[in-house]
Amino acid sequence: MDKISLEEIINRVEDVPSLPMVTSRIMELTEDPDATVTDIEREILKDQGLTSRVLRLANSVYYGFPRRIHTISEATVLLGFKVIKSITLAATVSKVMLRELPGYGLERQGLWTQSQACAMIARNIARELKYKNSDHAYVAGLLHDIGKVILNTYVGEKYQDILALVENKGKSFLEAEREILGFDHGQVGARVAEKWNLPEDLVEAIAYHHDPDKAKVNVFLTDIIHMADAIVMMMGISMGSDGMNYKFSENTLKRLHIEEEQLHRWIAESADMLTDLSGDELLSS
Repeated sequence: MDKISLEEIINRVEDVPSLPMVTSRIMELTEDPDATVTDIEREILKDQGLTSRVLRLANSVYYGFPRRIHTISEATVLLGFKVIKSITLAATVSKVMLRELPGYGLERQGLWTQSQACAMIARNIARELKYKNSDHAYVAGLLHDIGKVILNTYVGEKYQDILALVENKGKSFLEAEREILGFDHGQVGARVAEKWNLPEDLVEAIAYHHDPDKAKVNVFLTDIIHMADAIVMMMGISMGSDGMNYKFSENTLKRLHIEEEQLHRWIAESADMLTDLSGDELLSS
């Protein structure tokens, strides 16, 4: 197989479905200052699966409400519009991500579990660093590896060539992926995000989650996603082939003013959080 072209990648991106109308509408409403809880509830109730998921997550240990939530309106009030937006998008993308990706050495649940972990860690980091929108960080973390769905076939066909660069040249899997294919999964994932009309800073965070120094629109958000992704790798959560020779940006630590002790604390706290959630619906589809 020759090196793939930009046109071929774009065509493959077309294989990723557009966001369902309900999802698009909810994302619009959650950004509308005039939208009401009733407006949100009306849209969610149009999708039985989404309704079930919102209630399931609202009652999960992650949010820790002292009593059971029974209605969508109650969940919307307690969780807030931004969290509802995150849950809605998660429910939608799980259908795309829940698949085996042999090119990346990931089983069916692998990408989804890894993405959920990155999203939750990113949100926690964002809150601690007082980033303006922690649920924005959640969405970026959730989608950071969506490009793997598109590139999986190509990576599988060229796996031995990529592996040779990793083992013999000391390149990271991402660098080898880019050299052999002409693109990396971050760049392709950004195309998906553009297709879904996601904000520019989300597109950038997905594109450069391995190369945060290249970010220009929102370096803060891209650094948070890079940090969260690195923690997921350090913890060995559903680590596929792209964990080989993973290269972490020291500049991210400097920009975020993170000391080694704080990094170790984040890793420990993330491990505790994900252990508590291991049997929870939050990590399921």
